[in-house]
Amino acid sequence: MPEKYKTVYQGGQGEIVEKKSRFIAHVEPVASEEEAIDFIGKIKKQYWDARHNCHAYVIGSHGEITRCSDDGEPSGTAGRPMLDVLLGNGLHNTAVVVTRYFGGTLLGTGGLVRAYSAAVREGLAHAVIIEKQQGEIYQIQTDYQGLGKIQYLAGERGLSILNADYGEAVGLEILIPEGEADGFLQGVTEATGGKAQIQKIREACFAIIDGQVSLFGDKKADTH
Repeated sequence: MPEKYKTVYQGGQGEIVEKKSRFIAHVEPVASEEEAIDFIGKIKKQYWDARHNCHAYVIGSHGEITRCSDDGEPSGTAGRPMLDVLLGNGLHNTAVVVTRYFGGTLLGTGGLVRAYSAAVREGLAHAVIIEKQQGEIYQIQTDYQGLGKIQYLAGERGLSILNADYGEAVGLEILIPEGEADGFLQGVTEATGGKAQIQKIREACFAIIDGQVSLFGDKKADTH
């Protein structure tokens, strides 16, 4: 899994009009191809009277699955341009359906490509896009003398302290992006003279949303 990848956190809807044809885009986060197919079916049912419901989706953190459909439009004028917008924005686990209500004027192949692409961009503009990344959560036990030093080191690196337990000693849960743990933990050990007790407790996928840390599917890690 890559250290970072972009995805849709909250879906969105956007619409454009081109020569009286309406292009309505619905963007949705999806975790699997089955979810993408269900989403497409839902939109087709909702807009059953439309001439076209074209779609595209990208599944997997490496984009392992990509699919698209012109749904009756001339080949290559709808689904592929829609998919290209998703890929061009570096999005993963994202599906989009663009519904077209024909306005009576033919747009030509170039016009269709531009319209479907623009509709997807409009849908994305109304969605919430986040950057997910892999991280590790460590529990650090320290005395109060070491607390300020650890807080300083965490702040210097922009790390998030998820929880703090203040008793006779202090227990901190700190989220560290993948690949950054060794340098930070070495600094903690040096700053506390080796007194801090450090334990890796979880691996987690996370994102910063509205300035706050959100965890996705974190799992318990082996401890030693």
